[in-house]
Amino acid sequence: MDPYQDLSRSVAGRVVIITGAASGMGRATAHLFAREGAHVAVTDLDLAACQHVVTEITNGGPFRVQAFALNVSDGTAIPRVVADIAAAFGGIDILVNNAGILRDRMLFSMAEEEWDSVIKVHLKGTFGTSRFAAEYWRNRSKDGKTNDARIINTSSVAGLYANPGQANYGAAKAGIAAFTQIAAQELSRYGVTANAIAPGALTRLTEDLNLPDEMLAKFDPRWVAPIVTWLASPLSKDVTGQVIESNGMFLAIAESWQRGPTLTTPPAEAEDVDAAIRPLLAAARPRTTMADIN
Repeated sequence: MDPYQDLSRSVAGRVVIITGAASGMGRATAHLFAREGAHVAVTDLDLAACQHVVTEITNGGPFRVQAFALNVSDGTAIPRVVADIAAAFGGIDILVNNAGILRDRMLFSMAEEEWDSVIKVHLKGTFGTSRFAAEYWRNRSKDGKTNDARIINTSSVAGLYANPGQANYGAAKAGIAAFTQIAAQELSRYGVTANAIAPGALTRLTEDLNLPDEMLAKFDPRWVAPIVTWLASPLSKDVTGQVIESNGMFLAIAESWQRGPTLTTPPAEAEDVDAAIRPLLAAARPRTTMADIN
């Protein structure tokens, strides 16, 4: 099956903001949204790179697409750019948080700047755009208007199953998964759903891994773009607070932290803890690891 096959045009006329859209998964998602008739705000650090994506898209037809420079780690810039996009397109319906960076290093070698920069772009960046989009939708709701809005965040299998050498990235992506579930609960009353994808997709972040061609094909970002578009469509209106794994090998629902084996009479004394907790550990389901999914 061609992962780029046309979906129903259920997002036609909808306004979507995509961060990190100049390359990789964001670029593929922008192309598919435009083909499905959405009005697309292509945002990234480099305005020229965003404009290149806009040109690619508009060369294929009279699509309504516009480039905006946006540094998601700059909290002062986000409200201005979100307002500019709303003014340019007449509103906002969908936010796709996709911007990201890597600063991989083992924990004992990681510099504070490497930790801070990844957290700032991924986790704070997701918060920043979501916060101002959420305010926009809440204000519409308070004015008596009906929303059918979407937040679609980008987590990662590294944030779900842990990947050595990515303490900063994994922590940020795990945070995004939790953030998504909380946002889903807070914003449902305003007609907003919030979901996340946890892709195994090749982007500029992962292009140096030297994977074989057959594996590269399975991790093409275009396997993820249709899931994002589906989450933006009316077909997923009842879906919120979910984290969905997607690549060319599988589609899966990531199950969040669940209470496992439980003792309803917990030990009150320190000397009793080991005897109490060992049976629980033995009965617990083994955790999925990155080795299990590759």
